[in-house]
Amino acid sequence: MPERTATARWEGGLQGGKGTMRLGSGAFEGQYSFSSRFEEGTGTNPEELIGAAHAACFTMALSLILGEAKLTAEQMDTKADVTLEKVGEGFSITSVALTLKAKIPGADKAKFDELAAMAKAGCPVSKLLNTKITLDVTLL
Repeated sequence: MPERTATARWEGGLQGGKGTMRLGSGAFEGQYSFSSRFEEGTGTNPEELIGAAHAACFTMALSLILGEAKLTAEQMDTKADVTLEKVGEGFSITSVALTLKAKIPGADKAKFDELAAMAKAGCPVSKLLNTKITLDVTLL
């Protein structure tokens, strides 16, 4: 398996500084700052990128599991809401809420719920995160 990389650069102090993040593949490069992380400022933040990674990982894991069950998704849309909160003297990601809406011909709700739970547990990003992960699924 190839090793994946990303880089971050920061200039200045915490509140007045600014930074850029770049994926090793070149597929994304964006700015981040104190205000984009802790307020509503322009740019991205680590939590947003973790959410994107988790949503993508979970959805791909579910695609694999569906295939093993002889099902193929017509469409799956996953949203990951990542919560960053002050805990003690620092900050922690306290939860990730995954929300999936999927159209899977031939799938029944009970089996779909079971397979989605397996994907949530088996996704490598889920395994990495030491936080509460919830899953809400809708079969269209």
